[in-house]
Amino acid sequence: MKLLYSNILPLGTEEDQETIMDCFNEQMKMADRVEIAVGYTSNASLAELDRLVNECNISKVCLNIGMYFIEGMPEGAYHTAIKINEKWQEAGIGEIRVVKAFKYHGKLFCFYKDGNPFSAIIGSANLGVIKLEASNRRQYEISAITTDEQEVAEIAEHIEKLKMPNCSENIALIKNMPLVREVNTALNGIELVTSVPKSNVEFYERCKAYVSFFLKLKVPKKDERHLDDGKHYTKSNINVCYAAPRSKRKARDWYETQLTVGADVYRMEGYPEKNKPFFVVTDDGYWFKAHTTSDNNKQFSAVGDELIMGRWLKGRLAAAGIVKPVNNTAADTDRLGMITEEMLQEYGCDRLEFKKTGQTALDEDGDPLDVWMLSFTAGSEEE
Repeated sequence: MKLLYSNILPLGTEEDQETIMDCFNEQMKMADRVEIAVGYTSNASLAELDRLVNECNISKVCLNIGMYFIEGMPEGAYHTAIKINEKWQEAGIGEIRVVKAFKYHGKLFCFYKDGNPFSAIIGSANLGVIKLEASNRRQYEISAITTDEQEVAEIAEHIEKLKMPNCSENIALIKNMPLVREVNTALNGIELVTSVPKSNVEFYERCKAYVSFFLKLKVPKKDERHLDDGKHYTKSNINVCYAAPRSKRKARDWYETQLTVGADVYRMEGYPEKNKPFFVVTDDGYWFKAHTTSDNNKQFSAVGDELIMGRWLKGRLAAAGIVKPVNNTAADTDRLGMITEEMLQEYGCDRLEFKKTGQTALDEDGDPLDVWMLSFTAGSEEE
């Protein structure tokens, strides 16, 4: 057995010491198969593992994740894991499994060559140790590597038992995986938006709906994102940023959206009057002022900043790792930043729900404004 260290001052590695990350990378280069069982992962470490599997020509890989089925998995890491699992399965090289029977907090990395395990790392380090980030760069871990035949075989057998159906399941087959929503950083520092406590959100959720309606998000399928025929919503709705720019010198902002309701909605009794502001409280805890505009007051937008609604909506998809914000929509010729049906399906929400709560709140001038609840949700086509 040989100890492996973190390299964090003032306890930096000495001349004859090796870091856990360096040792892991060395073992990957010697292996053709790797079996891993850890408690936690990170978005970055999942991507790094996938990169190393490709770079080292690993022919078989299995990652077992132990804590998330009970504690909840960060949605960004979950969506990354789903994509990598699908990639590995399609290539026939492996899978990502989630332990369901109990909280599994072990940290094991077992390396094989020609069908036989030859080394294993055991210790305090989760998968995040292979890709340091701000969140774990100052977190000291210590592990050990063993090449003892009996010890390695015992660790290999333990991981195999963990993969049994009564312990774990492929991540893609797990229904109702508990997810922890990521923070929507797109709204950070936006002057006209404030955060509200969870208790406030829960209060408005409990309020009776005096008026409510759904707004289905109209987006193209992934294969339709270049069909600019006016029928596939490639330049309207939440993808209006891909429409012709208002100025030849500047492309539309990726966060620009156009939320438009139909006549059946804007004719409803209690529907907001045109340009009469009201407060919006979102299901994830944001508060801002909004109003209806355009002909028949059919469009919803935030007061004072037309990008707020898009920052709230698209920002959630970006925080979940489903789409990457685009700096210049005119340069996004492949339209990778275009929101598609597949993206909404992956996120699990495809429509907005507006609910008039029957409550009012005072604005900065002391005037009472209606409070509407805005939720990003899913529903049936009949709604």
